[in-house]
Amino acid sequence: MVGNLSSGVWGVVATPFVGPSLEVDEASLSRLVKHYEGIGVTGLTVLGVFGEAARLSAGERRTVLRTVAAAVQLPLVVGVTGLATAPVTEEARLVREEVGNRLAGLMVQVNSPDPRVVATHLNAVHEATGAGIVVQDYPEASKVAIGTADLVRAVQAVPAAVGVKAEAPPTPAAVAVLTAQLDVPVFGGLGGLGLLDELAAGAAGAMTGFSCPEGLVACVDAWRDGGYDAAREAYLPYLPLVNFEAQARIGLAIRKEAVRRRELIAESGVRPPAAAMPESLVPQLARHLGPALAAVRPAGQGQAVQGPTGQRAAQQVQVQVQGQKAAQQQGAQKTVQETVQKSAQKEVG
Repeated sequence: MVGNLSSGVWGVVATPFVGPSLEVDEASLSRLVKHYEGIGVTGLTVLGVFGEAARLSAGERRTVLRTVAAAVQLPLVVGVTGLATAPVTEEARLVREEVGNRLAGLMVQVNSPDPRVVATHLNAVHEATGAGIVVQDYPEASKVAIGTADLVRAVQAVPAAVGVKAEAPPTPAAVAVLTAQLDVPVFGGLGGLGLLDELAAGAAGAMTGFSCPEGLVACVDAWRDGGYDAAREAYLPYLPLVNFEAQARIGLAIRKEAVRRRELIAESGVRPPAAAMPESLVPQLARHLGPALAAVRPAGQGQAVQGPTGQRAAQQVQVQVQGQKAAQQQGAQKTVQETVQKSAQKEVG
């Protein structure tokens, strides 16, 4: 018997790498998930797109699952990368072996525009593993687009469905239809870009990656307690960073670098073919990250302090921005001086 996912924030966990060969960094991973547990997330989502699961070997996936399960006591949603039933079932059995009854749901991508094909696939995975199914509609990753009405039909035909992750834009419209017609919780994703509107449409919370997940927790908690206005107020300090991390192709690298700057992981490398973060964006990341970290409230005021990364990390990025401004001002002054000197030389000549 499987039960629906609890509402709230399910933090999507990055897979940290270390060294020139980009080995899985177990120490950083353990530190990262303990941080998630400390800020009050409902659960964790492991081996998702943000976790670069498709670039991990089976052995590395086992390492990630063992590390996470040993570090925290949170319930786990675990992603699988395949679209065909046989490889998905194989991945799912590995997950079951490693996390056992800690598995709150197996996140499986929609694999066809046809709801009957999707339902047959999802039911087969459940029958082979006994796992509850979180249906992920993420056409950017799967390259499969399904209409919202057909997605409803597919999920209704899967008794073991325990949740839906809606990531096919426009997500608020999709969430409104899904929540009205399904009896399983629906979660927003896509880095939290549409979180406010998804909550207004009936979403149960967020299941996404973000370098300041405290903002997601603050927004969802405020929605529960005070509705839209309270949630909007709580989320506003984080929105510039949410938007900055959503850049196509480089979003993953930006987010991992932000997490590194928070001292939650040692290095921010991404595995090919993911693109690295351009150096030209480093100053702007610092500008966005500082105010977001400053918005994180101290323990006892609704959110936990971000471990070793609270005020110190905010101060570090502020210092970086100030240093960059000073360098720009010095450069401008030098240019003015050079211009004055050249003018004087012309007059003398």
